[in-house]
Amino acid sequence: MNNHPVHNSNPGEPVVFIVDDDAGLRESLGSLLRSIGLRVELFASVAEFMNHPRPDTVSCLVLDVRLQGSSGLDFQSELAAAGINVPIVFITGHGDIAMTVRAMKAGAVDFLTKPFREQDLIDAVCAAHTRDKQRRESGRHAEELRARHATLTPREQTVMALAASGLMNKQIAGEIGLSEITVKIHRGQAMRKMGARSFADLVRMAEAIAAQSANR
Repeated sequence: MNNHPVHNSNPGEPVVFIVDDDAGLRESLGSLLRSIGLRVELFASVAEFMNHPRPDTVSCLVLDVRLQGSSGLDFQSELAAAGINVPIVFITGHGDIAMTVRAMKAGAVDFLTKPFREQDLIDAVCAAHTRDKQRRESGRHAEELRARHATLTPREQTVMALAASGLMNKQIAGEIGLSEITVKIHRGQAMRKMGARSFADLVRMAEAIAAQSANR
């Protein structure tokens, strides 16, 4: 069995996946990262990694560029196409500038050429975990915004969007055929339901929601 997860670990703690077909290097990297308290899971191939259930927690992938029967760079593209967001640290014994540029443009955290210093790998893994944590926190914030926005009535959503676009209450009232006082009530309700501390806060929320919709 080529998987070697750390046992008795917290399932929610950060994890490092290592995919390398060199068993000796795979075990060596795993031992290094475990020695600083990280949870590590080892895989001999891309297929093994993809067939293994991955925990929904902060993670990163240490990936060899050249694997038997596959390319780490191609696998990076496949992960992106499948919507699997895991920061990648590439390692290689045959790196060149073109490979490095391709990997980094596609979002890799680092590209380490063997032999590399142990500290360089540790630093790269820590940076990858930080990136994944930030992505997850941003995603949770976006979900919370969408959930709050869904609690608004259609009229409140309309007033929020028009107010955020810069229209005054009187202009909004004329735009949608309501009295100015009714617009004020809808705007106040929108701020309360969205949890906006100020009108500027509500504008930022409206812009974030609009950006999310545009990116779908």
